[in-house]
Amino acid sequence: MDPIVEVVALVLVFIAWVMVGVTLPHRYWKTSTVDGNVITTSTIYENLWMSCATDSTGVHNCREFPSLLALSGYIQASRALMITSVVLGTLGLIAALIGVQCSKAGGENYVLKGRIAGAAGVLFIIQGVCTMVAISWYAFNITQEFFDPFYPGIRYEIGEALYIGWCSAVLAITGGACLTCSCKMGTEEKYPLPLQSRGTVYSGAAPTRSQVASTYGRNAYV
Repeated sequence: MDPIVEVVALVLVFIAWVMVGVTLPHRYWKTSTVDGNVITTSTIYENLWMSCATDSTGVHNCREFPSLLALSGYIQASRALMITSVVLGTLGLIAALIGVQCSKAGGENYVLKGRIAGAAGVLFIIQGVCTMVAISWYAFNITQEFFDPFYPGIRYEIGEALYIGWCSAVLAITGGACLTCSCKMGTEEKYPLPLQSRGTVYSGAAPTRSQVASTYGRNAYV
């Protein structure tokens, strides 16, 4: 595979790994504005770990979710998927740094390096899928509650963290697909064939006296 493509894929997956690391602790997964006068107008926002509120004077007040079991199922699943995504991205980045051709970490066995790069690509594709599922599932619940006329709670909107997560998923899947193409499964190393002199085919049997004489001439024997 072209080393330039591998370098571009490595840059894409590194950016995706950084972005998913930013998305996980980001505060603005969903936001809502409570209108009032100048003093009482406030913004409420949540992520996977806490709920916060800030008023027009800039005072913040955050409250962590008290119990994991008391959370909604989609929040628990989003936590697990995002943490899995970060772990897979870390392992995939290490494998990609070893597997690309421009790296000397894996030696000169390019068949093995190609397979390591392909495995790294698979890890990044799974990372992108985990991120996409977590972000999309969380966004689906936001929109479902927002458009539900009988929903009694606060109506939230999609926060900026979800857009970062979607971009991360697309970059991870794209870069992972490029790295997977560098996998050379089933490729065998080719070794040079033994030299043949004047079309003579050598077998495992010992050469006879007449064959030696015809090859080197009669002067070979004294």
